[in-house]
Amino acid sequence: MSVESGLREDICRLGRSLFDRGLTCGASGNISVRLPDGGLLMTPTGSSLGRLDPARLSRFDAGGRFVDGDPPTKEMALHAAFYETRGAGTGAVVHLHSTHSVALSMLPETDPENMLLPLTAYGVMRLGKVVVLPYFMPGDAGMADAIRGLAGRRSAVVLANHGPVVAGKDLEAAVCAVEELEEGARLALMTRGLNPIALTGAQVAALVTKFKPDWD
Repeated sequence: MSVESGLREDICRLGRSLFDRGLTCGASGNISVRLPDGGLLMTPTGSSLGRLDPARLSRFDAGGRFVDGDPPTKEMALHAAFYETRGAGTGAVVHLHSTHSVALSMLPETDPENMLLPLTAYGVMRLGKVVVLPYFMPGDAGMADAIRGLAGRRSAVVLANHGPVVAGKDLEAAVCAVEELEEGARLALMTRGLNPIALTGAQVAALVTKFKPDWD
């Protein structure tokens, strides 16, 4: 099996896993992966992550031109902005409409510069600080501009009233991180108003020093 064929299978396998566990529903959410030649594979527009066909994924060349497969998701520019600003260290981007992340993004007391309290070590390690970006209509080019405005400093954001977008070194890492984000949002909502004991500043600093998440 070629590298590209394997990545096509991985997108469909992990997309199905996310869908089956209720992390996205209907035809929402999209996934992209960087290919060895610099091009991208991406889930097509109007497709369910639970019912993807490896042969029908959208393919772009290294110049960002659509070359094959079904028509791409309207969020292509959003994904491209992450690859552009995060550089060669980003091998995949996952965007979901996961319920708890969306709910937390809508609460007025949520800190837009750091959406999640440091309740768990893995939330800090895998995500760093999670930024809430303003609401944009789906497909609006303003989403990509907002990502570029972060200048590559954040690997995880949540689009207000819309959903999380997470970049990772590869598809497995991006999927694990977006799952961690949803779990962190669920914990935040479950413990809201209960004065949970978060990690201390020293504990967070130790994690940042060792694992180098996007925390500055």
